Amino acid sequence: MNGRAGGERGKTMRELAWCDAEVVGAEDLDRAEVNPLREGAEGPRPPWGMRRAGWLLVACGLALLPWLYVLATDLPATATAAHWPVAWVGLDALEALGLIATGLLAARGDRRHALPAAATATLLVVDAWFDTTTAAPGGDFATAVAMALGAELPLAALCGGLALRTLSRSA
Repeated sequence: MNGRAGGERGKTMRELAWCDAEVVGAEDLDRAEVNPLREGAEGPRPPWGMRRAGWLLVACGLALLPWLYVLATDLPATATAAHWPVAWVGLDALEALGLIATGLLAARGDRRHALPAAATATLLVVDAWFDTTTAAPGGDFATAVAMALGAELPLAALCGGLALRTLSRSA
């Protein structure tokens, strides 16, 4: 490990394990520092602010659980929305923007494509969910299911896969 401490940040665990095995096999062990890598080794703790934000988000998520029951029991079965077309056009416009941004960044090889890819995957799944759950029975429902299975969910899987693959490489 002579002089490599600063250059090991970008290496994967497999590369570091190979490097440690190489050092162990070296003849000048008195100069080498051997730190075995364990599978369960913990990384450094996140900063206090990050931990606090994480626990705040967990608390908010838990607080929403009783609210789900209130919504399930008190919401009317039907509702009229004054801006129904604006809601759907806005959602589809955000999806189009996300697909374009993800595609352009991915085509350039820019790793930042993971951010719009993750957001776009989420939007596409939400779109499929609301299309199918708000569709009228019959032809409208069949169309919503066909769009979900034929376009929205496969595109969401592609975007999600791109985001996960990129993010797992940087870890």
